[in-house]
Amino acid sequence: MSVQALTYIFVGITFALYITIAIRSRAGSTSEFYIAGKGVNPIANGMATAADWMSAASFISMAGLISFLGRDGSVYLMGWTGGYVLLALLLAPYLRKFGQFTVPDFIGTRYYSSLARLVAVICLIIVSFTYVAGQMRGVGIVFSRFLEVDINTGVIIGMGIVFFYAVLGGMKGITYTQVAQYCVLIFAYLVPAVFISILITGNPIPQLGFGDQLVDEPTYLLNKLDGVMTDLGFNAYTSGFKETIDVFCITAALMLGTAGLPHVIVRFFTVPDVAAARKSAGYALIFIAILYTTAPAVASFARINLFESTHNVSYTAAPEWFKNWEGIGLIAWQDKNQDGKIQHAPGNAFEPVKPIFTGKFGDQGERAIDNKNNSESNNEVYIDRDIIVLANPEIANLPPWVIALVAAGALAAALSTAAGLLLVISSAVSHDLIKKTFATNISEKQELAYARISVFVAVVIAGLFGIYPPAFVAQVVAFAFGLAAATLFPAILMGIFSKSMNKEGAITGMLVGLIFTFSYILFFKFINPELNSKDYWLWGISPEGIGFIGMILNLFSATLVASLTAKTPADVKEMVDNIRQP
Repeated sequence: MSVQALTYIFVGITFALYITIAIRSRAGSTSEFYIAGKGVNPIANGMATAADWMSAASFISMAGLISFLGRDGSVYLMGWTGGYVLLALLLAPYLRKFGQFTVPDFIGTRYYSSLARLVAVICLIIVSFTYVAGQMRGVGIVFSRFLEVDINTGVIIGMGIVFFYAVLGGMKGITYTQVAQYCVLIFAYLVPAVFISILITGNPIPQLGFGDQLVDEPTYLLNKLDGVMTDLGFNAYTSGFKETIDVFCITAALMLGTAGLPHVIVRFFTVPDVAAARKSAGYALIFIAILYTTAPAVASFARINLFESTHNVSYTAAPEWFKNWEGIGLIAWQDKNQDGKIQHAPGNAFEPVKPIFTGKFGDQGERAIDNKNNSESNNEVYIDRDIIVLANPEIANLPPWVIALVAAGALAAALSTAAGLLLVISSAVSHDLIKKTFATNISEKQELAYARISVFVAVVIAGLFGIYPPAFVAQVVAFAFGLAAATLFPAILMGIFSKSMNKEGAITGMLVGLIFTFSYILFFKFINPELNSKDYWLWGISPEGIGFIGMILNLFSATLVASLTAKTPADVKEMVDNIRQP
């Protein structure tokens, strides 16, 4: 059976499973719609949290970044996993004890201000839609390559599925759907990793095979990879060349952003009590670690297989997978030295190459082929980093059913996170904007209707992001984490641990963090991308890491303004004391 037929079968079965779960988990109240009625088992919530948190960036893009960046790619591993530990230990139990529906609900109540709630909603929506853009690009890549449909159609299908179970089941339906999605995505990630680890090193455990000897050579995998890369003119795979300050800031921004992500935080509102919140955080960390400890192995397997199967190979004899991905524009080749062979070398193969993906065929590939060669580089191949995990089974010549399984897993990862993000957006609009701010007298039934309408609007906007995404999946996600670190994380942290922080300080801090971080990213990534280099960055800090500086500015301005304005009311201080009581 062909890969496409198997992919239709696997994706069809998983979509049918998600829809069935949504129908059986229909939300009948705002409590069930927003927080699943606070009745989710800690193990199930741990799986759902892992699926919610491990997005297309984790499944599709992270290994691709590590594969191309080598040791420098570890900032994503350290930042995202470290951030989850920070969230689980520092914030989640306290927020669960507070007992509200949403993050803006906590900020609005803690800072006794509708304006604080409104600013938090604005920050949440910007962060969430930035994050959704990455998920939709992942959906588009999978549909375009494996189901051979127009990317617009693929995004519409994916969003239609998410819309169905988000509107019908709310958090209750999404939670149990995400449990199923976690099972699908982790199985889909591990199966090819185990296969390839056995083929390359003879070790069935990828985490160990990553540091093991090769089957056909008396040398270790990473030593071989270092040698191959240096022979081709690249830096050694295990070396790092990023500036230390930028590595630190990116890692910190990802960590603090993780701890401020609203769709992850809200998962801890769905369990019965604080003890269950702590248990589900521990389970989620285990479920997350399974994928994250496998990613470096997947990255190294893919990179060495990529070089060995394509470098210095005649284009006419290039493997089928190379032509398949070239057909949708995510690989592009042009013969610079007219020898008919594919040559890998440092530098960009084409100039310019903008990270945009539109239509069935990738705009990147079309731009690359239509534009002149980059004469400053001998590299002849453009490879989109987001395809590494998806193409890995094809590169290693694994059976078609494994390739189809990976496609189903990638969709599960992207759709699970998209559903969580869309729900927190709709909750912020219906609960925090409408119910708590502009129409306080509406009934629960009306609020539930507004929530479902908000999901529809959010789905439409998310679909547009899927058709016109701004960057690589993991880059977009890094921006979302930076914005969360600069805005929501300090407000939540100070709301729990600083009784002296008042509404004026919190509002000022969120606005300063948002404006600074958003402007910095916008300037270097979209207004003047030609200046996007360490020669022009503030203190050598990239847009991916600037959220850490935004967080510091948030804390500084909030503390300064709080010291110059009215003190926090006594009843609010008492509420903070109560939150922190064991």
